[in-house]
Amino acid sequence: MSEEQRGPIAHRVPDLAALELLLAVARHGSLGRAARELGITQPAASSRIRSMERQLGVALVDRSPRGSRLTDAGALVTDWAGRIVEAAEAFDAGAQALRDRRDSRLRVAASMTIAEYLLPGWLIALRQGRPGTAVSLLAGNSAAVAERLLRDDADLGFVEGLAVPEGLDGTVIGHDRLIVVAAPGHDWARRRSPVSPERLAATSLVLRERGSGTRQVLDSALAEYGGLAEPLLELASTTAVKAAAVSGAGPAVLSELAVTEELASRRLVRIPVEGVRLRRDLRAVWRQGHRPTGPARDLLSLTRSSG
Repeated sequence: MSEEQRGPIAHRVPDLAALELLLAVARHGSLGRAARELGITQPAASSRIRSMERQLGVALVDRSPRGSRLTDAGALVTDWAGRIVEAAEAFDAGAQALRDRRDSRLRVAASMTIAEYLLPGWLIALRQGRPGTAVSLLAGNSAAVAERLLRDDADLGFVEGLAVPEGLDGTVIGHDRLIVVAAPGHDWARRRSPVSPERLAATSLVLRERGSGTRQVLDSALAEYGGLAEPLLELASTTAVKAAAVSGAGPAVLSELAVTEELASRRLVRIPVEGVRLRRDLRAVWRQGHRPTGPARDLLSLTRSSG
């Protein structure tokens, strides 16, 4: 009979549980003691031995009131079983070493708002559960986060925007609102009526760079009103945009998360805007087909529990 006709080897070779039971019977000379060692009942052990004998087509154990004795064929199969179990133990040790190496580090890429205002708390909580995991954080805009994940330079990413970047899978972990702010001395801070979408679109603003989640949402929201005017300033970080707005350079659009202190201290004033939706999803993202495991999976769970 050819190998193809006989089918996969997994159908012809007993599983590890059966082989471990046979080795225990050989050690103890008793099916009952072997069953107790492995934490199964004696009827279950007897059934497992009979099933293995049917699978191999030979008798392996002679049972009597005085105990259980291996047949000649059983002794030979036990020798083979020992080698298989030793190989399985080496396989398991190797797999554990791979898991330990994976779990020893976590590379996170996050867009600026999440990196500055949300990730620190999540990482502190992660360290409590995984004190041996070294975490590296790469902060950039949402486009840069996607690029790092696609190059396999990060294990888990966080982005703000309208959709999951191409080539990635993801899940929504929260929501954020963009708001228009200005220094107290700006004309808009003294307005009695909200700013219209048309006026917002036509005004030169202090903005994040293209590729950021903030810019994506703003571009999309104002597209029907003629699109954004040429930026007054185009800056690569939330902190820089906020500092420019506080200095009085001009109105800015920022995450509500980023300006809590400035609004409370009146260094910035929130400018009401009507008729435009500036809400965005916060997402955890990863390469398609590479669902987070180990510390990346634990960090993802923390983001959900904190919501």
